[in-house]
Formats: sequence, structure tokens, C-alpha cells
Amino acid sequence: MRILLVEDDDRIARNVEEALTDAGYLVDRECDGEEAWFKGDTEDYAAVILDLGLPRIDGLTILKRWRANGRAMPILILTSRDTWMERVEGINCGADDYLPKPFKMEEVLARLRAIVRRSAGLSVPIITIGALSLDTRQMRVTRDGAHLNLTPQEYRLLSYLMHHSGRVVPHSELLEQLFSHDFDKDSNAIEVLIGRVRKKIGLDCIETRRGFGYFIGRDE
Repeated sequence: MRILLVEDDDRIARNVEEALTDAGYLVDRECDGEEAWFKGDTEDYAAVILDLGLPRIDGLTILKRWRANGRAMPILILTSRDTWMERVEGINCGADDYLPKPFKMEEVLARLRAIVRRSAGLSVPIITIGALSLDTRQMRVTRDGAHLNLTPQEYRLLSYLMHHSGRVVPHSELLEQLFSHDFDKDSNAIEVLIGRVRKKIGLDCIETRRGFGYFIGRDE
């Protein structure tokens, strides 16, 4: 999943970006408030990690603008300003969670996974659809209890579809979430990736809706 990381402290940003990448996320990183606001307002992200003390436009202003424009992606605020009044303001402005600095990277990842799950209507870290189970904490996929050996890219694809189960995910959305901006959008990379994943999880698990996208049904 594609994450927007907005942090002007280069050391913190590099450490968080590395942890997110290791955890299987695709990361766009910004240090400037105006650039961050524009990206979050014009591109689709699975979630945003947002610092408050930014140059040009502060984080709370960015958050208010996004929500006023109907941008609904989950947002985790990171800040060194640890006052209860600011936490309340951030939540009231539309933040999904709040983490003061300094922080442990494990907590950043746990809170990020939690807000992504909640935005998808999921309450537990293990997503189960039919015989498939995906553990978001361990990045582990099983079918009927047997471990499936997926590559990082295959895991990202399946994870995104399972987080958005019950709806058709367009081809263009998968390209946006799984590949860098300079990737050839006319390639058949998604079709190839879908084919590889189907061979590992079962041909009947991912349904192709011609002209619309791909579908995994949600367990009732």
C-alpha cells in the first residue's frame, strides 16, 4: 500500500521510511507542507503519517484542508508537541490517531496498521476470507492453515485486495498503490502479478471483472 510520509526532520523521516519499506509499504516522502498538502489532495494513499511542525503550511492546516475537501484517507499524526489540547484539536480536525515524539518504530507500524484496518471496516489484525488468512502483523498468508510463500510484491497485492474485499478494485488503483510513479502505466504488470498470486492461493480466489478490475469477496 502507498503511504504518504510528511516529516521535515530528515533523520526521523529516513528511519520511518526505512521501517515502512521493510514492512512492505510503498512510501512517498515529503518535508514541505505545501507539497504535502498538494500530494494528499490530488493522489490516493492508503494512509498518511503527518508531522505538525512543517515549513510553509503546518500539519493541522493541511489536515483541515484535506478533510474539508473530502479526503478520507486515515491519518496518523506524529509530533513533538505533546499537549492534551493539541491532541484533542488534531482528533477533532479529523486525525485517526496521534503519536508523540520520541516514539518506538514498532508502535508507529502498529498504529498505522490499525488505522488502515479501521478504514477498511476491519477490527482485528488477521483478515480471513474463505480459506485464506492474512496476518497483517507478521505479513504472513495461509490457506487452510498452510503457509503460502509470497514475494513482497505478491503480498502487497493480496493485502490490498483483502483490505478492500467486497468491492471491485480497478486496475489503475492497483498500479497506483503497488508501483512507483515513474512506472509504465501501460504495462501488463498487474495481470502478470495477479496470475502469479492465483497460482499460489488458488485460481478461484481473485475474480476478474472485465473492464472494471479485480474482486475478492468478504466472508459473511
